[in-house]
Parts: sequence; structure tokens; C-alpha cells
Amino acid sequence: IVEQNTANYPHYCDAKQPYGCPAGQAAYYGRGPIQLSWNFNYKAAGDALGIDLLNNPWRVEREPDVAMMTGLWYWNTQNGPGTMTAHNAMVNGAGFGQTIRSINGSLECDGRNPAQVQSRVDAYLRFAAVLGVAPGGNLYC
Repeated sequence: IVEQNTANYPHYCDAKQPYGCPAGQAAYYGRGPIQLSWNFNYKAAGDALGIDLLNNPWRVEREPDVAMMTGLWYWNTQNGPGTMTAHNAMVNGAGFGQTIRSINGSLECDGRNPAQVQSRVDAYLRFAAVLGVAPGGNLYC
């Protein structure tokens, strides 16, 4: 529901954005199924969904429907640090590794955090096995 490392909370405010951080310096931490973070992502998601998440980011942790909408918004529309959306990575054969790059690549890919990447791949493989589906190739970013 929320990012567990509270020490990170004050680091997700890009005050250079023209709208600033009206909910406070430490208000834009990771929330929801894809851990939406940063004031610019809350602004963009809120604008796309017709919800004022810039001024009230807590809705993502308090309202499950809002949490899921932000997760689906990011999955389907945002490249993040990658070159494609996570959705496009999966449906167009780029593989699970590209979903990692699109969601958290600047922190985990290109050798930055191999243990975390391995943990994500292991979890993905477990889910694929439970569902009885082939995991595909390109598992790592």
C-alpha cells in the first residue's frame, strides 16, 4: 500500500515543477500496486484520471479503486526510465525485464541493484508457474 522506507519520503518532491509540492515535501512517496511516486507522477496520474492527486496523494493509499487506477495508468501509459510502457513490453514480446526498466530501471537496471532485480524475476517466475503460463524470455533488464 505504501513504500516501507519512510526515510525516502522527503526525496520525491521535485520543487522545480511549476506546481511545486502543495501537499508537502514528504507527501509524494510510493503508493499503490506500482508504488506511484514523485509529485510529477501524482500530477500526471491525477490529470489523466480526473482526480486531484497533487493536493491529495493520500487517496492512493486510502482508496483501493484509486490505487488500482493509478497502477493501471502507469502500466499502460508511462515509459518511466524505459523506452516503452510495461504493458507494451509484455504484449509485444520485449519481456518482463523491460517492465522492470519501465517501472524502476533507473534504480535497478544496468547493474545498479542486481539482488532486487533477481528478487523481482524470481517472484515473476513463481506467479507464472502458479498460473501455468510460460514466462517468456528477456527476464532481466
